[in-house]
Amino acid sequence: MHRFKDLEIWKLSREFCSHIYATTANFPDNEKFGLTNQLRRASVSVPSNIAEGCSRNSNKDFSRFLEIAIGSIYEIETQLLIAYDLGYINQLELDKLVNNLDTIIKMTSKFRSTLTI
Repeated sequence: MHRFKDLEIWKLSREFCSHIYATTANFPDNEKFGLTNQLRRASVSVPSNIAEGCSRNSNKDFSRFLEIAIGSIYEIETQLLIAYDLGYINQLELDKLVNNLDTIIKMTSKFRSTLTI
């Protein structure tokens, strides 16, 4: 078992989640139950799945939760691109957020590859 609070990928994804909440606070009110909710739920899913995976007794199970976290990251990237298309975020915001996502994906994938299954 791993201690999720010690994992850099958990720390970064938790911080990223806060960025998503701040970004979506500026979305139109009519997106409250749409894109805002989707982005927030997906961003919460990343550190949550990392933490839940840490509680598992096997690296195989943990690896599966990391895979789910990576899936949520790709979901977030798609939703951010849609937010950009709709004019809710600008190119600079999009680039910054996607850059952060890329870092989290690379770190999570690398960490996942070190697990002996």
